[in-house]
Amino acid sequence: MKKAILLICALVFVQTARAQDIIPARDSILYEGTWRTHYVYIPETLLPQRPLIMLLHGYGGKARGYRPEMMEAARKAGFAVCVPQGIKAPEGKTGWYAGYPSQKGMRQDDDDFICFLAKTVAKKYGLNESNLFLTGMSNGGEMCYIIGRKYPQFFGAIASVAGLTMKWVADEREFHGPVPFMEIHGTADKTSRWEGDLLNEGGWGEYIAVPEAVEAWIKENGCDAQEETETLLPLSGESLPVVLHRWKNGRSSREGGPATEVLLYEVKGGKHSWALKDMDTCGIICRFFSRWLQM
Repeated sequence: MKKAILLICALVFVQTARAQDIIPARDSILYEGTWRTHYVYIPETLLPQRPLIMLLHGYGGKARGYRPEMMEAARKAGFAVCVPQGIKAPEGKTGWYAGYPSQKGMRQDDDDFICFLAKTVAKKYGLNESNLFLTGMSNGGEMCYIIGRKYPQFFGAIASVAGLTMKWVADEREFHGPVPFMEIHGTADKTSRWEGDLLNEGGWGEYIAVPEAVEAWIKENGCDAQEETETLLPLSGESLPVVLHRWKNGRSSREGGPATEVLLYEVKGGKHSWALKDMDTCGIICRFFSRWLQM
């Protein structure tokens, strides 16, 4: 028994050490008169399809050292990763423009910048522009919803973690086509509330409920109304229950491509996080992206 415990501990240590050993290269690019910093990781295990994941941090976050777990998952899955640094809003916190009250006066072209950067990085490192993918947490998740509506065919698939559809986005940003879409969200999230916040009680601005935001994607993708559910096996005795809701057989987002899907991972009692203790979040995202790779 002790040997088994020691072996498990050793494996965890090796995986953690490996993730920490991954050091993305720092780079910068001039965009609309502003130098924008970003970090790029190209694994030796890069797939022949040469895919790239754009990984967006949350509000007040930093790109440097962000989510080593995603870097390790990308290494295993054969994806390159780019982590851009958000710029400061007038009140001082870094992030992406989502229309928060605290972002008043902030430049509003982050959606275009992220697409521009993805294409630029792909060209610089010889990656495949047909295999670009987008994920982000919280404020980064908000950008997933915004970009998905505006540029659905730019990314092969999109995965939001604790992200929201702001009410202004729901009201003003029309959909422009289907795209495979995933949301991972805790039902007890007090920052990005599962039930929405149409009264702006949290101070982030008005936003709709998570199930409503996901339903909009189901409708846009044209998925079957029939919902499939699956309860994930717990990672440990401390893991919260996670229920996967899946809607299938949506319209293809690319000519001749496979049917799109919409996935919602409901973390029962989960708070504002990547839910790493409850599910293999980064591995699940990479496997989701792998299903939409093109040669």
